[in-house]
Amino acid sequence: MNAITLYRPVGQPELDLIAESGFKTFPPRLNWQPIFYPVLDYDYACTIAREWNTNDDANGNVGYVTAFDIPETYFQTFEVQNVGAANCNELWVPAEELNTFNSAIINGIKVIKAFYGEKYTGEKTHE
Repeated sequence: MNAITLYRPVGQPELDLIAESGFKTFPPRLNWQPIFYPVLDYDYACTIAREWNTNDDANGNVGYVTAFDIPETYFQTFEVQNVGAANCNELWVPAEELNTFNSAIINGIKVIKAFYGEKYTGEKTHE
């Protein structure tokens, strides 16, 4: 089976929920979040984590880049959405489909990069 690697930039609260799942699932979307949008490009994920998450108190002033694989056949059921520059491509997964999406994740979710903002006060556990 061929797999596609996707990336998801997250802050501390979302990473805590991912950890609670044993790094197997992403948490449900909040009622005002109609889509879950993993990204296709590592550099794009790093930009979001570094430039947005680290400057957001609600995210704990930290940005983590997570990576995970899904089957290519499942990936192909979604239309890739470009939201800016050539590398700014995302999958838009409707919030109500997140459980199905989570069940397609192969071998769990990994933290592959961390960015710490100036106001971050926690322990730096992922470098």
